[in-house]
Amino acid sequence: MIEVKLSRLLGDKRWNQSDLAKRADVRPNTVSELYNDFADRVSLDQLDRICDVLECDLSELLVYTPNTKKVRKKRTNTKPTGGDATGN
Repeated sequence: MIEVKLSRLLGDKRWNQSDLAKRADVRPNTVSELYNDFADRVSLDQLDRICDVLECDLSELLVYTPNTKKVRKKRTNTKPTGGDATGN
């Protein structure tokens, strides 16, 4: 699980989401999604700009915790099964 620590980092600087969006030149919606831990995808460029203005390391912004429940992905067979176009 990836946890976003943006709320704590903004609190430490006494900034609000709008302050960060303006300083990092990131859409306010993106900042809000990160702040509320709803973001599924964020570009590396956006993360770089956020870390730059917050003067933090990426590991301070994003924290990885191993999942306690193992999730196995289903494998699909993408290899050809052999034979020709007629199925032989």
